[in-house]
Amino acid sequence: MQTLSLDMTVATIAAELPGAADLFRRSAINFCCGGNVPLRAAAERAGLSPADLLGELEALERAAGRDAPEETEPLLDHLVSRYHETHRRELAFLIPLAQKVERVHGDHPVAPSGLAAALIALGDELEGHMMNEEQILFPMMRQGQGGRISQPIAQMRREHDDAARLLRDIEHAAHGMAPPAGACGSWTALYTGLRKLVDDLVAHMHIENTILFPRFEASGTTAGA
Repeated sequence: MQTLSLDMTVATIAAELPGAADLFRRSAINFCCGGNVPLRAAAERAGLSPADLLGELEALERAAGRDAPEETEPLLDHLVSRYHETHRRELAFLIPLAQKVERVHGDHPVAPSGLAAALIALGDELEGHMMNEEQILFPMMRQGQGGRISQPIAQMRREHDDAARLLRDIEHAAHGMAPPAGACGSWTALYTGLRKLVDDLVAHMHIENTILFPRFEASGTTAGA
């Protein structure tokens, strides 16, 4: 991740920093369609102190990845059990729930039109990505195949960028994941689950981009420690 600054766009921060999306939602900062603006300008538009908002984001950055094991082997196991398996389970629940909410509330002014399709696209993208990690990249890392690893890591980084764009589509379709007044239990549960899925996925990509991948990119060999 780039060094946090008031010149970074809120869209980039939301896509790369765990917890930033939730902070922006609570602060009424649009990081989806209107996210291509610097943090300073977004804070001022929301009536917030740019310096204070940056401080909150820096605190999130310091906390990011703390639940991840330090050693590489346990870290790989953690990524699969904590994130891969969780994403699969939650998407299997959220996709039919989104379809139900769209079907039942399709005439509501803030119905999440297109949300189910966006989640299906994300699920397809993630399944291929996670299978490649589980079957190709992570075994290469365990076996110390450093000389052949740079290309698959570069591909995983590109796929992270694709997933981040899909997350913006989901945020847009769900209108910031704020259910309308009087929303039914299904609608509320859908947005609660979506917020967790999005935050988990950003944390997952952050750990790989900033902790796991650099170990192998820097040395070109195994990083067992």
